[in-house]
Amino acid sequence: MNVPYVVIPIALGVICGILGYILGKITFKNDNSLSASLQADLDVCKAHTRNLHTRILKLEAELATKSKTTIPEIIPFEPALALNALGKKIKENDLKIVEGIGPKIESLFIEAGIKTWQNLSQASTEKLQAILDAGGENYAMHNPSTWARQALMAYQGKWKELKDWQDSLLGGKE
Repeated sequence: MNVPYVVIPIALGVICGILGYILGKITFKNDNSLSASLQADLDVCKAHTRNLHTRILKLEAELATKSKTTIPEIIPFEPALALNALGKKIKENDLKIVEGIGPKIESLFIEAGIKTWQNLSQASTEKLQAILDAGGENYAMHNPSTWARQALMAYQGKWKELKDWQDSLLGGKE
C-alpha cells in the first residue's frame, strides 16, 4: 500500500475541517454582532413608539379639553342658510355632508353612536379610524383627519366656511 495515497487525503480533510471550523466561528461572531445591532435598533424603535403613544394621549386629552371649552353656544339649524351656501337641501345632522363620508360610512358611525354633527366634531381621528377599520378593509383607504373639523363647522352653522374648505379638499383629505 502506498502511504502518500492515504496520508494526503486524511491531511487534506483535517485541514479543511479546521478551516471550516474557523470560518464558522468568524461568521457566527459576525451574526451575533448583527443580531445584537438589530435588537438594539428594535429596542430604540419600541421606546420611540412608546414615547409617541404617550405624546398622542396627552395631545388627545388637551384636544378634548379644548374642544369642550371652545364649542360655542348651539346655533339652531337653519336649512335655508345651508341651502344658500351649499346649493343643496340639507337635513340636520346629516353626516354625509362631510366630504369623504357616504351612506355606508354614515351607517357605521351611527352604529358606533356618532349620530350628530356634534358627536362627530368631538370624536378623535383615531376613534373614527378605529370605526372604519372595524368596518372592514373596504374602508381602510378613507382618511378621517378632516371630518371632525367639517362636522364642527356644520354644527356651528358656518356653511360658507364649510363650503369653501370642502372645495379645497380631495375626498375629505387636505
